[in-house]
Amino acid sequence: MNVFIAGASGALGRRLVRQFAERGHAVIGLARSSKSESAVREAGGEPRHADLFDAESLAKAANGCDTVIHAASEIPAKQKTTPADWAMNDHIRRKGTRCLTEAAAKIGAKTYLQQSIVWVARPRDSSPFDEDSPAVPEPAIQAAIDAETIAREAESVEGFTISILRCGFFYDSESAHTRMIADALRKRQMPIIGGGNATWAMIHTDDAASAYVAAAENPRSGLWHITDNELVPVRDFLEEFAARLGAPAPRRVPAWLARWRAGEQAVEYFTRSTRTTNARFRRDFGWSPRYPTYREGLSQIVATWNAEKAGLKK
Repeated sequence: MNVFIAGASGALGRRLVRQFAERGHAVIGLARSSKSESAVREAGGEPRHADLFDAESLAKAANGCDTVIHAASEIPAKQKTTPADWAMNDHIRRKGTRCLTEAAAKIGAKTYLQQSIVWVARPRDSSPFDEDSPAVPEPAIQAAIDAETIAREAESVEGFTISILRCGFFYDSESAHTRMIADALRKRQMPIIGGGNATWAMIHTDDAASAYVAAAENPRSGLWHITDNELVPVRDFLEEFAARLGAPAPRRVPAWLARWRAGEQAVEYFTRSTRTTNARFRRDFGWSPRYPTYREGLSQIVATWNAEKAGLKK
C-alpha cells in the first residue's frame, strides 16, 4: 500500500507511520513544520508539506497513495478548558475531513480511514452501547459527529471504501494529556470526583494504531469501536496510575467543587460512563490489543518514563 496520513507527527500519527512502514508499506506523512517533518522521517515515512484545509494542496501531497487516513487533532492539554480551546480541533474534524475526503477522491484513493471517538454514541444515562447505537448530539462532540457524516457522504458520492474508527480514551507515554494527568497526580491535583464509579473504555495508542493498520490492510466500509478488553472505573484508573508513579492517593472531591475548579466539561468526562467494547472489530478483523487492559498499558508507560529518566541521569 501507499498510505497518506494527516496528523502523522502526532502521538497516534507517529505510531501509524512506524507500524505501516514496519509492515512494508510506503508512507507519506503530512508535515507542517520542520519539527513534524523530522518526526515523520524518524518514524519511517516521507514527509510532505500541505495545508489540511486545502483539498488541492492535500491532493498534491497525497498523489499516488491508495489509502488516506485522517489522524489529525488538536486536543488541549489542560484540566480546565473552554469551547474556545476546542475550536481548532473542531475545525480539523469538520473542514479537515471535508478537504481530506475531497483530496482522496481527486487522487483516486481506494480507502479512507476516519478517526472518531466512542462517546459520540454514549447514552445520556451511561447505559451500554455499541456501533448500532444512534449518535447522541452534544455541543462538545458535535464536530466528531459532523466529521462522520461528512465521511459517509463522501463514500456515497465518490464510491471509495470508508472505515470510521471510533477510539476510546487514548493514553500513552508521549501524549500531552497523559503526561498532564501524571503530573497532576504527582501534585495531588487530579482528584476522584464523587465516587469515581463511572467507567471508561480505554485504548493504548499503540493498539489504536494497530487497529488502523488492520483496517487499512483489509479494507471494508463500516463503523467500529476501538477499545481495549476491559472497562475500568475512573477511580481504579487514577488510583492505579498514582500508585505506579509513587504518587499520593488521589483526593476525593464532590462534583460541585470540581465544577467550580475544573469546569463542567471536565466533570462531565470524569463522571459519565462510556460502556462499549471492541467485540465487533475483533470479530471482523481478527485484531487484539497488545495491552488488553489499562494495567498492562500503565506498566508500559511508567517503564518507558523510568527508562527515559535513567537515560538522562547517565
